[in-house]
Amino acid sequence: MPHLFGTSLSRTEVAARCGSLGQFAGVRLMTLGDGVERGIRLLEFRTGSGLRATVLVDRAMDLAEVEHNGRAIGWHSPAGFRHPGLHDPEAEAGLGWTRSFSGFLVTCGLDHILGPADVSADTYGYPHRATVRQTLHGRVTGIPAQLTGYGETWQADRCILWAEGIVRQATVFGENLWLHRRIEADVGGNELRLTDRVVNAGFQPTPHMFFYHINLGYPVLDDGSRYLAPITDVVWAAHAATYRAQGVGYDRIPAPIQGFREQVWQHEMAANADGVVPVAVVNDRLGFGIEVSTRKDQFPCAYQWQYFQAGNYTMGLEPSTHHILGNQAARDRGEMIWLGAQEGRDYAATFRVLDGASAIAEAAGRIAAVARQPAEAFPELSGNFRPLVGRGADQDSNGAVRR
Repeated sequence: MPHLFGTSLSRTEVAARCGSLGQFAGVRLMTLGDGVERGIRLLEFRTGSGLRATVLVDRAMDLAEVEHNGRAIGWHSPAGFRHPGLHDPEAEAGLGWTRSFSGFLVTCGLDHILGPADVSADTYGYPHRATVRQTLHGRVTGIPAQLTGYGETWQADRCILWAEGIVRQATVFGENLWLHRRIEADVGGNELRLTDRVVNAGFQPTPHMFFYHINLGYPVLDDGSRYLAPITDVVWAAHAATYRAQGVGYDRIPAPIQGFREQVWQHEMAANADGVVPVAVVNDRLGFGIEVSTRKDQFPCAYQWQYFQAGNYTMGLEPSTHHILGNQAARDRGEMIWLGAQEGRDYAATFRVLDGASAIAEAAGRIAAVARQPAEAFPELSGNFRPLVGRGADQDSNGAVRR
């Protein structure tokens, strides 16, 4: 039953204390009305326990704000939450995505992730097109969802806040991929649950790549905040040639730095007995943090993005279906996910607020019990990109290897 304001209450007891649940909890739909945000539909979740989150219905149902008792967890960039009509991922040689990049969760995919790339159009069924120009992190985040439902559902004395929608990434002669997304939270709870299913709604075999760009900001991030993860191997770093030059390793967050250049790692993570990979960022001074849990069989790879530039102060937790090597490498290594007609893949993530020193200690213990991360801030890079399995068929109907 919901634990609200120091008391556990049954459904009847909750109803007796308010004319409407919306007095302190619920899901409501609104529309933003000014600046680059004008016209975006927004769902606001309030659990009644201090957790508040907003869902950008017209931006692939990504999460804009996540906060707890007025303390922000998610990051806002200077770009803001641009209306999809202003979103132009094709611009700036495929880097236009960065002009709309903001928020706690930005979904990357559905057929491409990572940097801009030209890849084969063999699966497009259009003989006059030899290659496809893929933009940074794919196209899905700029697509409005069809909102199929939202509200509050009681299951005995448990009340679940929920929203569902479908995001369609499609083109003639190309991909027809649908993202079915559901977001849940419990009244009285301190966690958000995300479940996704990506389906090839077309009839051509279609490449599929996917990851969550989970972006944290101040005050979860601050000087001395810690990154906790069950890392068994540090595989790669984008800044390997200047590994120690900025004096910022992977495990501790510094104060904002003027002139900071982004850093990216790929880690090999261990999973617990249930196949779950827990990762957290915690601010011990505030007794405040966030724990993110995903499944190793769904997201076998994990990136860590750091951009501590003053005025753009953020860190990204990035569970991924593929190595950082990119689209063409996934094809060359036989690791691209190919979805056949009407085939789909399931994904899930849980975002849990860590409120207080004891909650932080419990999360740190859970993570360390899975695997103890390197004590060295600049671990040696192994370069060991382990083979990814369970990728789906790697040949077309004629027996030719897909590229």
